[in-house]
Amino acid sequence: MNEGINTRRLFWIVIGAIVLYIVLDVIAQSLPPYYSPIKDAESDLAVGPYGYIMAINFLNRGILALVFLYALSKMVKADLGALGGFRNGMYVFGVWAVGAILLAFFPTDVPATPVSWHGAIHLVVAALAFLGGSLGALMLTLQFSKSEPLREARTRALVIAALSVVFLLVGFGTIASSIGGLTERIFLGSVLLWQLVVSFHLARRKSGIRQVAGP
Repeated sequence: MNEGINTRRLFWIVIGAIVLYIVLDVIAQSLPPYYSPIKDAESDLAVGPYGYIMAINFLNRGILALVFLYALSKMVKADLGALGGFRNGMYVFGVWAVGAILLAFFPTDVPATPVSWHGAIHLVVAALAFLGGSLGALMLTLQFSKSEPLREARTRALVIAALSVVFLLVGFGTIASSIGGLTERIFLGSVLLWQLVVSFHLARRKSGIRQVAGP
């Protein structure tokens, strides 16, 4: 039971970190007057005099995702070896987490300037992280029916995870358009919302950790 309580606390930490992410994002976006949240990518907030705020937020996004995966692994650890879908989904979603952390150390380029080596790394890491976020969320959610604590959240989580894949494709298709910043934010919001919904569901459970049913 104590282990279950500690795990639920981890999910509350994830929820708090998601709220912090939104607050920091709003602060970072409100400081540079020339920045457009509709047109410009979120990564553009990491350059300029206030870039450190977005860099901190990238770290926050990556760390909260790692904490989420750790807490989720504790929920399903009894059968983690047998349920390859959970394990594979965690690996894929881990790309989202690690990618966000790397983005803090490899900033994008100032808009309308040549692509630098760190800007090129940023673009590749961001693309891989976005794929990991949407596909990892979908892969994990498809396994929720095999977990008693997660089964009740499956329908809501599956809808959000599926939409995140759609939003990812739309975002990739509009990345260079006048609404590229907006579609990117909708996608990012969908992955964060998925983590929020799952975390809230598990954080408020009072039954502690329950074993995952066998395949």
